[in-house]
Amino acid sequence: MLVNGEADEPGWEVDPDDEWGVAVLATVGRQLKLRREAAGMRAGDFGIAVGYGEDLVYKVEGGKRIPRREYLEKADQVLDAGGLLAATWEDVRRVRYPKQVRDLAKLESRAVESLSYGSYSLHGLLQTEEYARALLSRRRPVLTEDELENAVAARMGRKAMFERAPAPALSFVQEEATLRRPVGGMMVLRRQLEHLLEIGRLRHVEIQVMPTSRGDHPGGGRLQVLKFEDGTAVGRADDEYGSRAVTDPRQLRILELRYGTIRAEALPTRESAAFIEQLLGEK
Repeated sequence: MLVNGEADEPGWEVDPDDEWGVAVLATVGRQLKLRREAAGMRAGDFGIAVGYGEDLVYKVEGGKRIPRREYLEKADQVLDAGGLLAATWEDVRRVRYPKQVRDLAKLESRAVESLSYGSYSLHGLLQTEEYARALLSRRRPVLTEDELENAVAARMGRKAMFERAPAPALSFVQEEATLRRPVGGMMVLRRQLEHLLEIGRLRHVEIQVMPTSRGDHPGGGRLQVLKFEDGTAVGRADDEYGSRAVTDPRQLRILELRYGTIRAEALPTRESAAFIEQLLGEK
């Protein structure tokens, strides 16, 4: 990254349709501007002091650009804000993710049970950061560096689901092919498989492998059902209901029954762990 606005300035573009995100960033930007002006600093001088370009300063203060954490921390130091500007990162951190990702993360944060099947790639909650980066780098059209970093950060942010207390029950069924595909290269895949074994040892997590030899089962695409404490749920399947989220009890029951059949056809958890260890031995 070059300073003074020459290249790769820190921050992300704001989605103008994200009303909540726009409001948060406008508030943070206004705080930054008021404190800068109270300190008697021009935008250019402030930019030099924090190590970034004047144009970025105006964009952040105008709520047009999402600042990264380091920007807010440097601003806090330069303007002697006593930690108040640095603390705004907690609000900014949430809105830097695309709205649809935030909505999914919010649902996952409420879920007491999650059922997930994947046939194309590993579920996002199971991915290591380097695996996620390699996978997202393959998107077409190609993501910009900012878009890529944002997407990776959003995916990693969802992993807080593993650390919740009380812990939700998490069930995953992965097609064998997703464990063999060397996304990012063999070493990235190896570390990813090791991560699966580690995650699978958690008492509230079950990871099962669907062997390629199981040719006749009701899988295909992705399937996920999230259940909540109040008895409600939301589900989605790539090849049903137009891939849209469903909450109708009858449709959810169909997805649950389908997942149950998939799970019954997959290797049990212990055999799945042994299968992953066998794959590691082949790498």
